[in-house]
Amino acid sequence: MGSQPGRLALLGSALVATAAVLAPTAHAADEFEYVAMGDSAAAGPLTPHPDPNLLCFRSRENYPQVAARLLGAKLTDVSCSGAKIADFSGRQHGIMPPQYGALSDQTDLVTVTIGGNDVGLVQAAVSCINLLPEPAGSSCADEFTAGGRDELAERIDALEPRFDDALAQIRHRAPNAEIMVVGYGTYLRPGGCYPKEPMWGRDADYIQSSVDKLSSMLGSRAAAHGAEFVDLGPVSAGHDVCAAPADKYYEGVIPTSVAAPLHPNARGMLAFGRAVAEAVRHTRA
Repeated sequence: MGSQPGRLALLGSALVATAAVLAPTAHAADEFEYVAMGDSAAAGPLTPHPDPNLLCFRSRENYPQVAARLLGAKLTDVSCSGAKIADFSGRQHGIMPPQYGALSDQTDLVTVTIGGNDVGLVQAAVSCINLLPEPAGSSCADEFTAGGRDELAERIDALEPRFDDALAQIRHRAPNAEIMVVGYGTYLRPGGCYPKEPMWGRDADYIQSSVDKLSSMLGSRAAAHGAEFVDLGPVSAGHDVCAAPADKYYEGVIPTSVAAPLHPNARGMLAFGRAVAEAVRHTRA
Protein backbone atom coordinates (compact mmCIF):
# COMPACT_ATOMS: atom_id res chain seq x y z
CA MET A 1 0.00 0.00 0.00
CA GLY A 2 1.15 3.60 -0.69
CA SER A 3 1.96 6.01 2.06
CA GLN A 4 -0.69 8.35 3.57
CA PRO A 5 0.97 11.51 2.10
CA GLY A 6 1.05 9.85 -1.32
CA ARG A 7 -2.65 8.97 -1.18
CA LEU A 8 -3.50 12.53 -0.10
CA ALA A 9 -1.50 13.97 -2.99
CA LEU A 10 -3.35 11.76 -5.47
CA LEU A 11 -6.70 12.73 -3.94
CA GLY A 12 -5.79 16.40 -4.15
CA SER A 13 -4.87 16.09 -7.82
CA ALA A 14 -8.15 14.35 -8.57
CA LEU A 15 -10.16 17.04 -6.80
CA VAL A 16 -8.39 19.79 -8.75
CA ALA A 17 -9.08 18.02 -12.05
CA THR A 18 -12.73 17.48 -11.15
CA ALA A 19 -13.17 21.12 -10.15
CA ALA A 20 -11.69 22.24 -13.46
CA VAL A 21 -14.25 20.14 -15.35
CA LEU A 22 -17.25 21.21 -13.26
CA ALA A 23 -16.39 24.89 -12.86
CA PRO A 24 -18.72 27.24 -14.81
CA THR A 25 -17.14 28.87 -17.81
CA ALA A 26 -16.54 32.62 -17.43
CA HIS A 27 -16.20 34.97 -20.39
CA ALA A 28 -14.08 32.62 -22.47
CA ALA A 29 -11.00 34.06 -24.08
CA ASP A 30 -12.15 32.79 -27.45
CA GLU A 31 -15.76 34.02 -27.15
CA PHE A 32 -16.23 36.82 -29.67
CA GLU A 33 -18.83 39.32 -28.46
CA TYR A 34 -20.47 41.26 -31.30
CA VAL A 35 -22.96 44.13 -30.94
CA ALA A 36 -24.85 45.36 -34.01
CA MET A 37 -26.31 48.87 -33.87
CA GLY A 38 -28.19 50.93 -36.40
CA ASP A 39 -31.32 51.50 -38.43
CA SER A 40 -33.41 49.54 -40.93
CA ALA A 41 -30.48 49.14 -43.33
CA ALA A 42 -29.03 46.86 -40.64
CA ALA A 43 -32.28 45.53 -39.16
CA GLY A 44 -33.76 44.29 -42.45
CA PRO A 45 -37.49 45.05 -42.15
CA LEU A 46 -39.89 42.48 -43.62
CA THR A 47 -37.11 40.15 -44.80
CA PRO A 48 -37.69 36.51 -43.82
CA HIS A 49 -37.55 35.15 -40.26
CA PRO A 50 -38.54 38.22 -38.26
CA ASP A 51 -37.24 38.73 -34.76
CA PRO A 52 -39.97 38.23 -32.10
CA ASN A 53 -39.53 41.90 -31.17
CA LEU A 54 -41.85 43.24 -33.85
CA LEU A 55 -41.35 46.90 -32.89
CA CYS A 56 -37.99 47.00 -34.68
CA PHE A 57 -38.95 44.98 -37.77
CA ARG A 58 -35.64 43.20 -37.35
CA SER A 59 -34.83 40.07 -39.35
CA ARG A 60 -32.88 37.07 -38.13
CA GLU A 61 -31.35 36.98 -41.62
CA ASN A 62 -30.00 40.53 -41.63
CA TYR A 63 -26.35 41.33 -42.24
CA PRO A 64 -25.38 41.22 -38.53
CA GLN A 65 -26.82 37.71 -38.25
CA VAL A 66 -25.00 36.59 -41.41
CA ALA A 67 -21.70 38.09 -40.25
CA ALA A 68 -22.06 36.61 -36.77
CA ARG A 69 -22.56 33.11 -38.15
CA LEU A 70 -19.56 33.44 -40.45
CA LEU A 71 -17.37 34.74 -37.61
CA GLY A 72 -18.65 32.34 -34.97
CA ALA A 73 -19.55 35.36 -32.87
CA LYS A 74 -22.04 35.79 -30.05
CA LEU A 75 -24.37 38.48 -31.41
CA THR A 76 -26.39 41.09 -29.58
CA ASP A 77 -28.44 42.79 -32.30
CA VAL A 78 -30.04 46.06 -31.18
CA SER A 79 -30.51 47.52 -34.68
CA CYS A 80 -34.01 48.89 -35.11
CA SER A 81 -35.95 50.14 -38.12
CA GLY A 82 -36.52 53.87 -37.99
CA ALA A 83 -33.60 54.46 -35.63
CA LYS A 84 -31.81 57.79 -35.52
CA ILE A 85 -28.63 58.67 -33.64
CA ALA A 86 -30.79 59.98 -30.79
CA ASP A 87 -32.10 56.44 -30.29
CA PHE A 88 -28.62 55.24 -29.36
CA SER A 89 -29.04 57.08 -26.05
CA GLY A 90 -32.84 57.37 -25.89
CA ARG A 91 -35.79 54.97 -25.87
CA GLN A 92 -37.03 54.44 -29.42
CA HIS A 93 -40.83 54.12 -29.54
CA GLY A 94 -40.69 55.09 -25.85
CA ILE A 95 -40.05 51.43 -25.03
CA MET A 96 -36.85 50.11 -26.61
CA PRO A 97 -33.74 50.35 -24.41
CA PRO A 98 -31.01 52.69 -25.67
CA GLN A 99 -28.77 50.93 -28.16
CA TYR A 100 -25.69 52.07 -26.24
CA GLY A 101 -26.84 49.81 -23.39
CA ALA A 102 -25.68 46.73 -25.27
CA LEU A 103 -22.03 47.86 -25.17
CA SER A 104 -19.49 46.92 -22.52
CA ASP A 105 -15.79 46.34 -22.02
CA GLN A 106 -16.47 42.71 -23.02
CA THR A 107 -17.58 43.77 -26.52
CA ASP A 108 -15.12 42.69 -29.21
CA LEU A 109 -16.87 44.03 -32.33
CA VAL A 110 -19.40 46.77 -33.01
CA THR A 111 -21.02 47.39 -36.38
CA VAL A 112 -23.10 50.49 -36.94
CA THR A 113 -25.21 51.72 -39.85
CA ILE A 114 -26.93 55.00 -39.08
CA GLY A 115 -27.78 58.38 -40.60
CA GLY A 116 -30.35 57.58 -43.28
CA ASN A 117 -33.29 58.49 -41.05
CA ASP A 118 -31.53 61.52 -39.57
CA VAL A 119 -31.11 62.86 -43.11
CA GLY A 120 -34.53 61.66 -44.30
CA LEU A 121 -33.28 59.73 -47.31
CA VAL A 122 -36.21 57.34 -47.69
CA GLN A 123 -38.73 60.17 -47.43
CA ALA A 124 -36.72 62.12 -49.99
CA ALA A 125 -36.72 59.14 -52.36
CA VAL A 126 -40.47 58.68 -51.98
CA SER A 127 -40.97 62.35 -52.84
CA CYS A 128 -39.18 61.67 -56.15
CA ILE A 129 -41.76 59.18 -57.41
CA ASN A 130 -43.38 60.28 -60.67
CA LEU A 131 -45.89 58.03 -62.38
CA LEU A 132 -45.83 60.14 -65.55
CA PRO A 133 -42.77 60.96 -67.68
CA GLU A 134 -41.31 64.45 -67.96
CA PRO A 135 -42.50 67.16 -68.18
CA ALA A 136 -45.56 66.03 -66.20
CA GLY A 137 -45.12 66.31 -62.46
CA SER A 138 -42.09 67.91 -60.87
CA SER A 139 -38.46 67.01 -60.25
CA CYS A 140 -37.43 66.37 -56.66
CA ALA A 141 -33.83 67.17 -57.61
CA ASP A 142 -34.95 70.63 -58.72
CA GLU A 143 -36.81 71.15 -55.47
CA PHE A 144 -33.96 69.98 -53.22
CA THR A 145 -31.42 72.14 -55.07
CA ALA A 146 -33.55 75.24 -55.60
CA GLY A 147 -31.81 78.58 -55.08
CA GLY A 148 -28.34 77.15 -55.56
CA ARG A 149 -28.32 75.09 -52.35
CA ASP A 150 -28.47 71.34 -51.84
CA GLU A 151 -30.82 70.54 -48.99
CA LEU A 152 -29.83 66.90 -48.54
CA ALA A 153 -26.12 67.74 -48.65
CA GLU A 154 -26.71 70.35 -45.95
CA ARG A 155 -28.47 67.76 -43.79
CA ILE A 156 -25.53 65.38 -44.20
CA ASP A 157 -23.06 68.11 -43.22
CA ALA A 158 -25.16 68.92 -40.16
CA LEU A 159 -25.15 65.25 -39.14
CA GLU A 160 -21.36 64.98 -39.02
CA PRO A 161 -20.76 66.29 -35.46
CA ARG A 162 -23.56 64.10 -34.09
CA PHE A 163 -22.04 61.06 -35.74
CA ASP A 164 -18.66 62.03 -34.29
CA ASP A 165 -20.26 62.07 -30.84
CA ALA A 166 -21.82 58.65 -31.47
CA LEU A 167 -18.48 57.11 -32.44
CA ALA A 168 -16.84 58.64 -29.38
CA GLN A 169 -19.58 57.19 -27.17
CA ILE A 170 -19.21 53.74 -28.72
CA ARG A 171 -15.45 53.88 -28.16
CA HIS A 172 -15.96 54.97 -24.55
CA ARG A 173 -18.52 52.25 -23.77
CA ALA A 174 -16.73 49.47 -25.67
CA PRO A 175 -13.06 50.38 -25.27
CA ASN A 176 -11.78 46.97 -26.38
CA ALA A 177 -13.96 46.64 -29.47
CA GLU A 178 -13.17 46.87 -33.16
CA ILE A 179 -15.67 49.40 -34.54
CA MET A 180 -16.92 48.93 -38.08
CA VAL A 181 -19.08 51.57 -39.72
CA VAL A 182 -21.13 49.99 -42.49
CA GLY A 183 -22.20 52.39 -45.23
CA TYR A 184 -25.22 52.51 -47.50
CA GLY A 185 -25.03 50.93 -50.94
CA THR A 186 -25.94 51.43 -54.58
CA TYR A 187 -29.71 51.63 -54.62
CA LEU A 188 -30.04 53.21 -58.08
CA ARG A 189 -27.87 52.84 -61.16
CA PRO A 190 -26.86 55.92 -63.21
CA GLY A 191 -29.94 57.30 -64.95
CA GLY A 192 -32.30 55.04 -63.04
CA CYS A 193 -34.64 52.79 -65.00
CA TYR A 194 -37.83 54.77 -65.56
CA PRO A 195 -40.60 53.62 -65.85
CA LYS A 196 -39.63 50.30 -64.27
CA GLU A 197 -38.90 52.31 -61.15
CA PRO A 198 -41.06 55.46 -61.27
CA MET A 199 -38.29 57.99 -60.68
CA TRP A 200 -36.99 60.25 -63.43
CA GLY A 201 -33.36 59.71 -64.38
CA ARG A 202 -32.02 62.98 -63.00
CA ASP A 203 -33.93 62.45 -59.76
CA ALA A 204 -32.54 58.93 -59.43
CA ASP A 205 -29.03 60.32 -59.92
CA TYR A 206 -29.65 62.99 -57.29
CA ILE A 207 -30.91 60.52 -54.70
CA GLN A 208 -28.05 58.09 -55.27
CA SER A 209 -25.51 60.91 -55.14
CA SER A 210 -26.99 61.88 -51.76
CA VAL A 211 -26.67 58.29 -50.54
CA ASP A 212 -23.05 58.35 -51.70
CA LYS A 213 -22.43 61.66 -49.88
CA LEU A 214 -23.78 60.17 -46.67
CA SER A 215 -21.63 57.04 -47.00
CA SER A 216 -18.59 59.17 -47.78
CA MET A 217 -19.15 61.22 -44.64
CA LEU A 218 -19.58 58.07 -42.55
CA GLY A 219 -16.37 56.65 -43.99
CA SER A 220 -14.32 59.77 -43.40
CA ARG A 221 -15.51 60.09 -39.80
CA ALA A 222 -14.87 56.40 -39.17
CA ALA A 223 -11.26 56.90 -40.26
CA ALA A 224 -10.95 59.97 -38.04
CA HIS A 225 -12.02 57.90 -35.02
CA GLY A 226 -9.82 54.90 -35.76
CA ALA A 227 -12.74 52.78 -36.92
CA GLU A 228 -13.00 50.68 -40.07
CA PHE A 229 -15.43 51.42 -42.89
CA VAL A 230 -17.25 48.78 -44.91
CA ASP A 231 -18.24 50.34 -48.23
CA LEU A 232 -21.32 48.62 -49.60
CA GLY A 233 -21.35 50.75 -52.76
CA PRO A 234 -19.06 48.46 -54.79
CA VAL A 235 -20.58 45.35 -53.20
CA SER A 236 -24.05 46.30 -54.43
CA ALA A 237 -23.13 47.81 -57.82
CA GLY A 238 -25.14 46.03 -60.49
CA HIS A 239 -27.55 44.73 -57.86
CA ASP A 240 -29.64 47.89 -57.52
CA VAL A 241 -33.43 48.17 -57.65
CA CYS A 242 -33.30 48.12 -61.47
CA ALA A 243 -31.66 44.68 -61.62
CA ALA A 244 -33.53 41.48 -62.41
CA PRO A 245 -35.40 40.06 -59.40
CA ALA A 246 -32.86 37.26 -59.01
CA ASP A 247 -29.94 39.72 -59.00
CA LYS A 248 -31.11 42.71 -56.99
CA TYR A 249 -29.93 43.37 -53.44
CA TYR A 250 -32.40 46.20 -52.88
CA GLU A 251 -36.12 46.26 -53.49
CA GLY A 252 -37.76 49.08 -55.41
CA VAL A 253 -41.02 50.92 -54.87
CA ILE A 254 -42.90 47.68 -55.57
CA PRO A 255 -40.85 44.82 -54.07
CA THR A 256 -40.32 41.63 -56.07
CA SER A 257 -39.26 39.63 -53.00
CA VAL A 258 -40.11 39.71 -49.32
CA ALA A 259 -38.55 42.95 -48.05
CA ALA A 260 -39.53 46.53 -47.35
CA PRO A 261 -39.56 48.91 -50.34
CA LEU A 262 -36.26 50.73 -50.87
CA HIS A 263 -34.48 48.40 -48.44
CA PRO A 264 -32.11 45.43 -48.68
CA ASN A 265 -33.63 42.04 -49.39
CA ALA A 266 -32.34 38.66 -48.17
CA ARG A 267 -29.82 38.37 -51.02
CA GLY A 268 -28.47 41.80 -50.19
CA MET A 269 -28.20 41.01 -46.49
CA LEU A 270 -26.30 37.82 -47.30
CA ALA A 271 -23.82 39.72 -49.49
CA PHE A 272 -23.44 42.53 -46.95
CA GLY A 273 -22.93 40.10 -44.06
CA ARG A 274 -20.20 38.38 -46.04
CA ALA A 275 -18.55 41.74 -46.72
CA VAL A 276 -18.60 42.63 -43.02
CA ALA A 277 -17.20 39.24 -42.01
CA GLU A 278 -14.43 39.54 -44.58
CA ALA A 279 -13.54 43.02 -43.31
CA VAL A 280 -13.36 41.73 -39.74
CA ARG A 281 -11.16 38.80 -40.75
CA HIS A 282 -8.86 41.21 -42.59
CA THR A 283 -8.37 43.39 -39.53
CA ARG A 284 -7.75 40.36 -37.32
CA ALA A 285 -5.26 38.72 -39.69
